[in-house]
Amino acid sequence: MKFDLHTHHFRCGHADGNIRDYIEAGIQNGLKVIGISDHTPYFGHPEDRAFPHIAMAKSEFANYVEEVLSLKKEYDGVIDVLLGIESDFFPEHVEAYRQVLNSYPFDYIIGSVHSTGGVSIFNKNRWKHLGAKEQIAVKTEYYRLIGESARSGMFQILGHIDAMKGNYPGFSDIPAPGPLDECLKIIGDSGVAIEINTSGKTKLSGGWYPSDDILERALRYGVPVTFGSDAHKPSRVGDELEQVAARLKEIGFTSWVYFKEQRQIEVPL
Repeated sequence: MKFDLHTHHFRCGHADGNIRDYIEAGIQNGLKVIGISDHTPYFGHPEDRAFPHIAMAKSEFANYVEEVLSLKKEYDGVIDVLLGIESDFFPEHVEAYRQVLNSYPFDYIIGSVHSTGGVSIFNKNRWKHLGAKEQIAVKTEYYRLIGESARSGMFQILGHIDAMKGNYPGFSDIPAPGPLDECLKIIGDSGVAIEINTSGKTKLSGGWYPSDDILERALRYGVPVTFGSDAHKPSRVGDELEQVAARLKEIGFTSWVYFKEQRQIEVPL
C-alpha cells in the first residue's frame, strides 16, 4: 500500500500549489493514503506571522485544519486524506505548542528540529571557522534536541533526522556516534517513528534523509519507519517511494507505518 505523510502547500510561504493539488497528485501516483502536513505557525512568537517565507500565520491555522477536514470528506472512498502538521521543536515553547496542537484532531504530528543555537540547520555558513571539537558539539546538540523531541510525547513521527547534512554534506562525517546512538535509543524506547524523507535530493547533500548507516542503527534499536516525500510542489508527491521500500528491505526492515487518529498502522513492505 502506497502512502506519503509529508506534504506542504502555499500557506507555508515556500511551497507551490494548494492542498487539492497534492491530493490529486497522490491519486495520480497510486497512493491510497496522503498526509497533509504543512509547517506550524511560530506559536512561541508574538507576531501573527513571524517568518512569512518559512511558516503559515497563526490566523491561518484553523483555516488550514478546516480545509483538510473538508477535503478528507470530499475524497472519502477515493484516497484517505490525513490531517497532519509539521511542528518545529523548541524546548522553551513546548507547552505553547502542545496546548494549540492538542486542540485539533490531528491524525499525526511530525516533530522536526530546524535550528540549533538559534541558527537554521540548513545555514551552511554556520560551519565556517568551526574546529573539530566545535563541530562535534553542534552535532551533539542537534541529536540531543531530537532525542528531547521524542521524549516530549508530542509527536508520532520525527522529521528528517539528519537534515543538517542538507547544505553541509560534511555533517555526516563529523564523528559523534555516541550522541546519535543515544538519540536512536531514546526514539526506539519512545515508540516514535522516523521518516525516510526523499527531499534531501533537492539539497547539496543529495540522497535521502536519513543515511543508510542511520537506518541500520535505527533497525537495531527497534525504531519504526515511515515515508514522506516532503513535497513542496505537487510533482514530488510519492517521489522515490518504491526505491525507498526496496532499500528498507535490503537493510532488513519488513514493514513501515503510518498514523491515523494517532494510532500506528503497520504496513508490510
